[in-house]
Amino acid sequence: MNDLSPVIAADKAHVWHHLSQHKQYETIDPRVFVEGKGMRLWDATGREFLDGVSGGVWTVNVGYGRESIANAVRDQLIKLNYYAGAAGTVPGAVFAQKLIEKMPGMSRVYYSNSGSEANEKVYKMVRQIAARRHGGKKWKILFRDRDYHGTTIATLATSGQDQRAMQYGPYPDGFVRVPHCLEYRAQWDVENYGERAADAIEEVILREGPDTVGAIVLEPVTAGGGVITPPEGYWQRVQEICRKYDILLHIDEVVCGLGRTGTWFGYQNYGIEPDFVTMAKGVASGYAAISCTVTTERVFEMFKDDPSDPLGYFRDISTFGGCTAGPAAAIENMRIIEDEGLLANTLAMGDRLMDNLTSLMDRHAIIGDVRGRGLFCGAELVADRASKEPADEKKVQAVVADCLAQGVIIGATNRSIPGFNNTLCLSPALISTADDIDALTTAIDGALTRVFG
Repeated sequence: MNDLSPVIAADKAHVWHHLSQHKQYETIDPRVFVEGKGMRLWDATGREFLDGVSGGVWTVNVGYGRESIANAVRDQLIKLNYYAGAAGTVPGAVFAQKLIEKMPGMSRVYYSNSGSEANEKVYKMVRQIAARRHGGKKWKILFRDRDYHGTTIATLATSGQDQRAMQYGPYPDGFVRVPHCLEYRAQWDVENYGERAADAIEEVILREGPDTVGAIVLEPVTAGGGVITPPEGYWQRVQEICRKYDILLHIDEVVCGLGRTGTWFGYQNYGIEPDFVTMAKGVASGYAAISCTVTTERVFEMFKDDPSDPLGYFRDISTFGGCTAGPAAAIENMRIIEDEGLLANTLAMGDRLMDNLTSLMDRHAIIGDVRGRGLFCGAELVADRASKEPADEKKVQAVVADCLAQGVIIGATNRSIPGFNNTLCLSPALISTADDIDALTTAIDGALTRVFG
């Protein structure tokens, strides 16, 4: 490998890394990755790593080094790289049609360039619908404790992860929290926990006033808040509540979308019919920036039913929503998922991952709960199973560091939920093999032994 010390020096001197305390780089060099192939990464020192988190933030769903996606992007950029979203492009139209074919009940695709932006578009749509159709009353948006929806000020206003939102306020009004649905940390002692957790949403609606609530935004499986799968009966009841009070249902698929749970979208596991679906990360597996805000035709019609109103249409633009690289990459990404049977592989390897984590739970008392769906799993670490006292966060991070030292990259909740940053997170690419899954959990096994004894 060529000497990359000048690159490392330039990075250290000039790059402001995401989610990083840069004081550490006064004594150590930042890690710089230079190559990826399949499930493997290589850094500037030549070290090889097995990636168990799909690019660090649940993004590279079809793995690294996909020449066909790179070629699709290259060919499209030579032909037409960009035109603003006020007009159409060939890949934009083609991908929108292919996407809608995977989403029965949905109809329209609005392009932008990040998950945060896709969610913000929904918030604007909800507010404009309130202004135009409800006399400005149904303007509030509910969000769930432990869910996360982005980094802008408005999306942080809907962050159910308090540590992510700290120091960035004050936030705009009209965003209201509802309780989480993590049965392992039950808030009610009842048999039908899922229905009770959903009923708590109705209680908030009644407290706020149904005529003030326009929408609710929820992750199908809570991601960074601890990989929380919804309890039985939860989603059916949520759907009933939304219909009862004429509340628009917004499903944030930024993490779960495009196969992560073994279906095209996480919500499709639960039989619900959303009004909005947002997505980003896995849409193009990180080969180009793209996000989508997808709506029903009913929502779309709300912005064209009075053409005489000069303010009646959705007056919004996303500059890079007009870049053709995103939909070009997304078309090829979707083809790969289909042609290689990656949804079926995700289900099979997801079962293996859960089986392996359950076996680890039998051997390590520090694991209090394992949960997940498809290739999206978590293991919550506790100091005591009986009391469910969370494990020390520094030790949880020590497990992540130990795995990294073994050449295996895993994730964990971190600086998100005060007192509950104690869940190991695994989201390997949809191309994972049995050997990959076993290597991930073997590394965790050794790390738990060394850190906790």
